Amino acid sequence: MIEAMRKANLEPPRLQDKRTSFWIMFRSHTLMGPEAVTWLNQFASLPLNDRQRLSLIYLRNNQQISNSDYQRLNHTDSVAANRELGNLVQAGLIKQHKTRRWAYYTLTVPVEIAIPQLPQTDEERIIEYVRKHGSINNEKCRKLLSIKISRAWYLLSKLDSSGKLKKQGKKRWARYVLP
Repeated sequence: MIEAMRKANLEPPRLQDKRTSFWIMFRSHTLMGPEAVTWLNQFASLPLNDRQRLSLIYLRNNQQISNSDYQRLNHTDSVAANRELGNLVQAGLIKQHKTRRWAYYTLTVPVEIAIPQLPQTDEERIIEYVRKHGSINNEKCRKLLSIKISRAWYLLSKLDSSGKLKKQGKKRWARYVLP
């Protein structure tokens, strides 16, 4: 059963002895989904083997991993698990807590994927300015975006008519605020 789960890239079952009962927990999510692979790609420059990569993904989904968890996950022995976990500690990817049979490891890197910031549109920059400063007028809009008066008027009018901003005042003294 465990071998079939490994081949399907599913997390191995968690075994728990509760003294009066024995629990086996199965998780139905795959360890190596597209998001996990994208997250793992940030470590592509490090000399990691497949077992170490799989354990990093396991740690991303769980709070900690022990030597026995590593052995069960990767179908390896204790000596190899110790060596490979030690290499991950030296690489600064995980941190060891406690020692000997009570040792467990946690991630030291963020589990979120760094998503590159997309460039803001002119409208988004105007709204962000209004949130920060309370209001904007045509002159401030031109300076903010380095645009001509007609373009500033167009953008502010568009935001006003769409309800994202509200115009206060008329002509030269008009300013735009959040509704």
